[in-house]
Amino acid sequence: MERVLITGAAGRIGRMLRERLSGYELRLLDVEPVPGGIAASVTDLEAMVEACAGVDAVVHLGGISGEASWERIRDTNIEGTYCVFEAARRAGVRRVVYASSNHAVGFVPTAPDLPDDLPPRPDTFYGVSKVLGEALGALYHDRHGMDVVCLRIGSCFDEPHDLRGLATWLSPNDCARLVEAALTCEEPGFRTVWGISANTRRVWSLEGGAAIGYHPVDDAEVYAAGLTAGPPEREEAGRRFVGGAFTL
Repeated sequence: MERVLITGAAGRIGRMLRERLSGYELRLLDVEPVPGGIAASVTDLEAMVEACAGVDAVVHLGGISGEASWERIRDTNIEGTYCVFEAARRAGVRRVVYASSNHAVGFVPTAPDLPDDLPPRPDTFYGVSKVLGEALGALYHDRHGMDVVCLRIGSCFDEPHDLRGLATWLSPNDCARLVEAALTCEEPGFRTVWGISANTRRVWSLEGGAAIGYHPVDDAEVYAAGLTAGPPEREEAGRRFVGGAFTL
């Protein structure tokens, strides 16, 4: 059984994966208490090296999950992601699955079937941190031969919260399917993959996911009747740009 370290294991997506990745020996890490887990910050390089010892892969979720001041984003998301990649390298870990975000390309205009490997157009400091995380992943692949799969996650909740989510939703079960595909695909090298479900209204391609063996099952459309339009400016932002209201 492969050992997988999950950073940010106490967070929303961390909890989803803890309940669903049953085929792995999970090592859990967070600054918040996790039963049986490691209490440490991803910004503590020594602690991360120790946490990475003996694992086969790292799923890096830890960090601030929305917009914040530059100082907080820099200190946690950027420095923390460097520590994760560097610790993985020092410990001999061969694969990192990195939780990137659609906000790394948030100012890309919305269009049908947008490819997984869009160039950076971040919409916030948070988006900038995800761009830099992807860049670190590319560096650690090219220089050190590490396999790195960056998941440009859409809206990962139990169910979509707004009309934009009908296109961008990633269900908890599909999230686990996506991470498992990223962990098990052969020789992925470095790549970016959209993190969405098989949504009827999606405009982001599923081609990159299929290439690593990700085949989503769920569709946000089952929630459409219960959703109402939000403020007009937010709805317009959602139609215009990948990042939706983060571009306001």
